[in-house]
Amino acid sequence: MLRIEHFTKSYAKGKPAVEDLNLHVASGDIFAFIGPNGAGKTTTLRAVAGIHDFEGGDIFVNGVSIKADPLACKKVMRYIPDNPDLYQYLTGIQYLNFLSDVYGLDAAIRQARIGKYADAFGITHRLNDMVGSFSHGMKQKLALIGALIDEPKLLLLDEPFVGLDPKAAFTLKQHMREMTENGAAIFFSTHVLEVAEKLCNKVAIINHGRLVTVGDMDTVKGDDSLEELFMELVEKE
Repeated sequence: MLRIEHFTKSYAKGKPAVEDLNLHVASGDIFAFIGPNGAGKTTTLRAVAGIHDFEGGDIFVNGVSIKADPLACKKVMRYIPDNPDLYQYLTGIQYLNFLSDVYGLDAAIRQARIGKYADAFGITHRLNDMVGSFSHGMKQKLALIGALIDEPKLLLLDEPFVGLDPKAAFTLKQHMREMTENGAAIFFSTHVLEVAEKLCNKVAIINHGRLVTVGDMDTVKGDDSLEELFMELVEKE
């Protein structure tokens, strides 16, 4: 579903933020992308989402190059940043209906899905309130609902558990499993290594813009915890 081939992105003075990154996220994968702050995780996610241009390699979504046909790629994926910047002067339901219009969802489908996810994340009673009045956690929930109602083939998440209460985090994990059981793929960054270890079947560790290790979760971590492995690999760099 997602193939990153020799991806390289540089910023000021030509210093690479990410260098020669190769990853494959297949349908059915819940794929954790972990690393220290500044390692290149957000840069990579933004490039996959079509936000950042890049000078080296290519990124393919559902077999299509993000460089050659970004619109086709964006139609099948949804991206939620670590700090969702939502329309402050819409109500929650107006925001979700706006996204449903963009996605081309008919009235019956949007109503059913908005109801399903708003109930699951516990914000049905706030949908008529202005988004600007929402806390960070509430905005995170609304952004998640906005991505889930379209049932994308690829879901990109940057630190999705930050700001979520325990019930919402549990609900998100349930829906992530449900999505991948139905053939979708999820690629997300996180610093919550215990969640990644229990939830994900694949993992990649990046440091200083370069891939340190990648593979099946059980194979990569072996007899260690993911936290122990992470500390060992990062301290070697």
